[in-house]
Amino acid sequence: MKRRHFLASGAFAAAYGLAGFGRCAHAAARARVLIVGAGFAGSACALRLRELNPALEVSLIDAHERYVTCPMSNEVIGGLRDIASISVTRGDLRRAGVNVIIGRVASIDAPRRAVRLDGGRQIAFDRLIVAPGIRLLWDKPQGYDAHAALKMPHAWQAGEQTLILARQLRSMDDGGVVAISVPSGLMRCPPAPYERASLMAHYLRSNKPRSKILIFDANNRFPKQDVFAAAWARLYPGMIEWIASTEGGCVVRVEPKTMTLVTAGGAHRVAVANVIPPQAPGRLAPQAGLASDHGWCPIEPLTFESTLVRNVHVIGDACIAGAMPKTASAACSQARQCARAIVEMLAGREPSKAAYVSVCYSMLAPAAALAIPARFHESDGHILRDGPPAPAAGSARPGYGPDQAAEAARWYRDIRTEAFGSHA
Repeated sequence: MKRRHFLASGAFAAAYGLAGFGRCAHAAARARVLIVGAGFAGSACALRLRELNPALEVSLIDAHERYVTCPMSNEVIGGLRDIASISVTRGDLRRAGVNVIIGRVASIDAPRRAVRLDGGRQIAFDRLIVAPGIRLLWDKPQGYDAHAALKMPHAWQAGEQTLILARQLRSMDDGGVVAISVPSGLMRCPPAPYERASLMAHYLRSNKPRSKILIFDANNRFPKQDVFAAAWARLYPGMIEWIASTEGGCVVRVEPKTMTLVTAGGAHRVAVANVIPPQAPGRLAPQAGLASDHGWCPIEPLTFESTLVRNVHVIGDACIAGAMPKTASAACSQARQCARAIVEMLAGREPSKAAYVSVCYSMLAPAAALAIPARFHESDGHILRDGPPAPAAGSARPGYGPDQAAEAARWYRDIRTEAFGSHA
């Protein structure tokens, strides 16, 4: 972040000038930080701001009182959890001193530092953080829209869609074919479709063993492909078939009435179709001018301030965070840095250098999981991935198993507490 940008962008500078630390501290104490979007990124940022500076006025706006987490939602589909176990409410955020507002933002007026809710209420801010998550791009593949999703659920935003897909899997006849359609391009949690196939296969092996899963993929590779493939061969031999883009795996059209997916390889009629469409930032991002021409939101890597709209920060799945994936743990890592940077800026200090982490746990069976950890750092205005650590002498090749499954359960408990103040 350029120093002249930093000095000009703090709320304290606009309101009080740079006349000494006493005034800066006074401005910081009165500052109003408003967050839009109460998923992992927004909620974690609110709690971290309250922890770093309890004098801040922190408000959090979301359309829903209840939130269902995407992490562990595949376990609901696979019959290992119920939906209540991955649902949180906003009570712990309120108890931490966050002003939670249930409503929907209609517009952002960045120059006047105010947002307007549906119904006309306006809320002023000194700093705004937008964590809009993703939206699904309809008609990609052709014929796939919100109505089609009732028959061919995407289940990529957890909640009712998760339950629809779970019910379809349970009502399917033994011997039926389940299809998963995976899009190309940036998406939320890239390993999740393959975790989903694994947990569906676990359910089918126990309850409908003559069934089969076809993964139609618009990509030619996927994360940890060798580990997934080895696990499928051992745990679910012959049940999961992955079809790459070059082999006709890209779904170009769907026909919900006949439960048919059309690829370059032909038409495939199936019993259950999980169609995951391409994704882009939540609708508020382009409406507010936060998204660039390619669809995602460019940011300053030390502060997550938008490079397009001043005094507005973007965190979570919607932002362009260099090499970081779009995961819950990456979102929380970004939230921690954004909160720290805002507190430092309001106090008249340069934002500190940043280091980030992300880890994806993919469940392969109730007692088997694989972990995909990564670390990142900021350098010259970019977020870069650290090189892999050197393996310890005599260490085994990373794989999957019960240790990773136990780690996954602990990770989910901890990240829920960090983001929402609640325990799994």
